[in-house]
Amino acid sequence: MSTNVTVPEDKDLAELTFSRYEKYVNPGLAALTKFMGLAAVEVAAEGCYVTDSEGVRYLDCLGGPGVFTMGHRHPRIVEAVQAQAARMALSSHTLLNPVYGELAERLAEVTPGDLQYCFMCNSGAEAVEAALKVARAYTGRPKFVAAQGAFHGKTFGALSASGRDVYKQPFAPLLGGFTHVPFGDAEAVAAAIDDETAAIILEPIQCEAGIIIPPDGYLRRLREICDDHGVLLILDEIQTGLGRTGRMFACDWEDVTPDIIVLGKALGGGVMPIGGIVARPELWTMFQDNPIIHSSTFGGNPLACAAALAALDVLETEHLADKALARGQQLLEGLRRAAAGHLNMVTEVRGKGLLVGMEFSDSDLGGLTISGLVQQQILTAFALNDPKTLRFEPPAVITAEEVDQVVQAVSEALAQTAAILEM
Repeated sequence: MSTNVTVPEDKDLAELTFSRYEKYVNPGLAALTKFMGLAAVEVAAEGCYVTDSEGVRYLDCLGGPGVFTMGHRHPRIVEAVQAQAARMALSSHTLLNPVYGELAERLAEVTPGDLQYCFMCNSGAEAVEAALKVARAYTGRPKFVAAQGAFHGKTFGALSASGRDVYKQPFAPLLGGFTHVPFGDAEAVAAAIDDETAAIILEPIQCEAGIIIPPDGYLRRLREICDDHGVLLILDEIQTGLGRTGRMFACDWEDVTPDIIVLGKALGGGVMPIGGIVARPELWTMFQDNPIIHSSTFGGNPLACAAALAALDVLETEHLADKALARGQQLLEGLRRAAAGHLNMVTEVRGKGLLVGMEFSDSDLGGLTISGLVQQQILTAFALNDPKTLRFEPPAVITAEEVDQVVQAVSEALAQTAAILEM
């Protein structure tokens, strides 16, 4: 893929943008960005690279996070969106939308088991909200079991299901009825279920908690527990889905079909925002009684659906799940080699596919390493629920040579961090 991009010739753009963020957007974010050594601003992107206002190209190992599985501005996805924009961009909400219908059919084909009906919205957090509402409406029960350390979004319902208090306390009280248990402990889930439990909501791999991978058989056991107790299983595959872990969905590793699967991030192909859920047909009773009981003005719009359809085509025809598996194994092994000489700083490197976390003994060490990587034009960041863990989620179009480049940069950044500690 070509990496030639047009960069606006405006030397004052960075200063102007920082000033606008400080005055009108988020002063704290502006200060944090400067602290990380990012004095320029993003102006263009293509493939695995982001270009800043000074013409510097960064290899994007954060990817949204998890948005750019197909890379930035994949030409087939951009072309599909441009073609749709020339016909119809947004829905009238009076006539049926054929692009939405086609996407729903495709999602029913690629999602596990008998998942069939979908609801499309604009983001992963909105999709979580839809999943929670469907579960309550279908079961008539108010409660949910979720995981400690979980991240499902920052809207009220999604935040209530999430598991880090720093994001929740300023907005308390949140929605009631959520019990949080240790992730990876299926029996703790079983013990938390009672007669008022509607569903379990979990990520197959906890991403923002620091790329936490549960024990083998965890999802299969959860499926058994749900079946035994008449409880729904909601799997949040917003970040793990669509090839990221080396399979179409992370639950495919254990051949588990949830009752509701939650999608977002990469579904828009890195070009349009879109989220959604796909559910078993019997759960759709609330829409039979009232077809507009849950809706979204922009959700499922033709532009976003066109992007998602093209993204699914790219994912399948370019075998991106297989590439994510191969490049992810290369990255995991390389990062473990890089960390081997710094065991006083790095406690573990773990991952699945192109979803890899490097955990440090202290978050400050991770911050220094991030800054060292920025100096070498590599973009990454810490996990939102675990500041000690750097996560690497590059596009699945990354090459073996680019993975080697990332590993070498991490080796040098770790050495630089170690040298600072010795001063």
